[in-house]
Amino acid sequence: MTALFDGIITSKTRIKLLVRFFFNPEARSYLRELAKEFDVSSNAVREELNQLTRTQLLQSEKNGRQIYYTANTAHPLFSDLKSMVTKVMGIDQVIDGILIRLGDLKSAYLIDDYSEGKDTGIIDLLLVGDVNRHHLNDLSGKVEKYINRKIRTLVMSQAEFLDCSPKLKLRPHLLIWKQD
Repeated sequence: MTALFDGIITSKTRIKLLVRFFFNPEARSYLRELAKEFDVSSNAVREELNQLTRTQLLQSEKNGRQIYYTANTAHPLFSDLKSMVTKVMGIDQVIDGILIRLGDLKSAYLIDDYSEGKDTGIIDLLLVGDVNRHHLNDLSGKVEKYINRKIRTLVMSQAEFLDCSPKLKLRPHLLIWKQD
């Protein structure tokens, strides 16, 4: 998951936080949620959150008893970190290796875990358009070997997507590609 960051950042928890917040800048999380997700102590996560907040890479907002953290999109390094995280997660390879080669694709979404910045090893893609499934499976297999992650796809026509849109809005999702 983190080979790109391993030589630069030594804290595995910090790497997970950067991936979590900079892959999907709209993601909001609080301390205990992150500690449980990463399976590390609250103190380890707190220390990294404090450091990232001090450097202004993250912003914090108190809501009741919880302090929620988000990426600071105004930080001068935001776009560079977002780009690096996208590479770490292999999404740049998914876009270059699959999406732009599929033909009549209208849009592509990451759904569920990856859309929230959780690198679970399985990338769930929702593809909207007229897609040759055999070609999709071939391209997916090649990219899976390169990025060392499994890719699951759900293909819908534009009409099917419009019908399912209300349900999709209830699930975590992130638009990663759209036809110009």
